[in-house]
Amino acid sequence: MEPRLLILETSSGAGFVAVAQGAQLLDMRHLDESRRHARDLAPAAASVLAAASWQPRDINAVVVGRGPGSYTGLRVGIMAAKAFAYATGCAIVGVDTFDAIAQQAPREAFRLDVLADAQQDKAYLQRFARTSPEEPLTPLTQLSIHPLSDWLSGWDDTVWLTGPGLRNVRARLPKASRVVSEPLWNPQAPSVLQIGLGRYLRGERDGPWSLEPLYLRPSSAEEKWDARTTP
Repeated sequence: MEPRLLILETSSGAGFVAVAQGAQLLDMRHLDESRRHARDLAPAAASVLAAASWQPRDINAVVVGRGPGSYTGLRVGIMAAKAFAYATGCAIVGVDTFDAIAQQAPREAFRLDVLADAQQDKAYLQRFARTSPEEPLTPLTQLSIHPLSDWLSGWDDTVWLTGPGLRNVRARLPKASRVVSEPLWNPQAPSVLQIGLGRYLRGERDGPWSLEPLYLRPSSAEEKWDARTTP
């Protein structure tokens, strides 16, 4: 039987909950961008499970986006995935958000920069590449945080652009920019499912106690606390 998957994606405001059987996406609920994911996540999960006529213990794995993205959103999604796995005994499979976004780029994109807001005029950045349209885009660089001014000063018009961070910098982009369609700047259920299912079928699992958000900087609250306590 094809594995039954619960998918949680809360890295951005446009989060969602979905269920899939194997590669077939069965149902999905978008999370209200004007409300906190913590409030909507459990009811949305209950709704998609009910629509599929599944009980929580019917799930083989919970697939969860691990960022980068909203600090609070990522914590909510990952803690929900851990709680669900602990209660049901299912596996946890984390998906790097930038990997999912990269797979949504058009085939003519041979090099691609994915951006997300890192605050303070900085961005999470990661470059992906491939040598033919039939290949998937794979990471060419490690995820890192850069000042936007540095990234813009090293402009390369052969590189395609995508990611939620573009919403903050679109007015500063050169006119020759090759930009992926805006609806694809956030991770979509089919790409998260594709990556999560692939990891699950390869036997890859994440530990319920060790999985953490892919977040390279402290939260704003932690930064403010550090600023107060630093002599």
